[in-house]
Amino acid sequence: MTDIARPDHAGATPDDASASHLESVRVRRSFDRAASSYDQAAALQRRVADQLLANLDRVVISPGAILDAGCGTGYGTAALAQRFAQAQLYALDIAPAMLDTTSSRVPAITPVCADVQDLPLAPASIDLAWSSLMLQWCNRTDLAFAGLHRSLRKGGRLLFSTFGPASLQELRASFSDGHTHVSRFSTMDELKQQLLAAGFSDVELRSAPEVLYYPDVRSLMLELKAIGAHNATAGRPRGLSGKQAWQAMLNYYEGHRAPQGLPATYEILYASAIAA
Repeated sequence: MTDIARPDHAGATPDDASASHLESVRVRRSFDRAASSYDQAAALQRRVADQLLANLDRVVISPGAILDAGCGTGYGTAALAQRFAQAQLYALDIAPAMLDTTSSRVPAITPVCADVQDLPLAPASIDLAWSSLMLQWCNRTDLAFAGLHRSLRKGGRLLFSTFGPASLQELRASFSDGHTHVSRFSTMDELKQQLLAAGFSDVELRSAPEVLYYPDVRSLMLELKAIGAHNATAGRPRGLSGKQAWQAMLNYYEGHRAPQGLPATYEILYASAIAA
């Protein structure tokens, strides 16, 4: 379903850089709190990770060292450890509780509690950088790509998935209060240009839509909360929304209802690149 323009959005600036800036402390705290509830609500995240893992089937690779950037609770980390049993596996996450969960799930890893935008790995120390649905939480994906390129050996491979700009378009369109309620997501062209600028070659990106359905908006909100996807933008509302504004949002979202329920669109971007 395409985004629906709202006439009462006039004057709102949800896509301004300042309003869309993500507050890293809030991001970390949100994912720390969600460590115990994440797996029960992360069906989409597991499907995307499975697809990203399947993308590895298209290449011949035998990495000696792997980085899982944004490991979360370790679903992808465990799959990488099983597939590349002889490799040294680094699991990175900004949230200590997520990293603790991964360490319990996959003991034979080197945990790295850090921000991928300030990657602490040694230069030319890994052969494969893998990241599933984490980069959308970066303010500076260009810095993340630069650090990943620096950490990869020449010829090393980067595979990642992230959300594209059509993600949660129904929810974004339903608010008209001038605040940001949904993060800004990078376009394929923006990501490609940043990858090339960081020194990557053979850059490939593709977009794949996923539409989930919910009985009501509350169910969507509860799922987002369970996976730690709180609104961490600087332009978020700082208090409770008024009943009238909230009801207006619910009424507008109802206009998207389909026979299956209320849709929530996710645009999944899959990418691969080689460190030149």
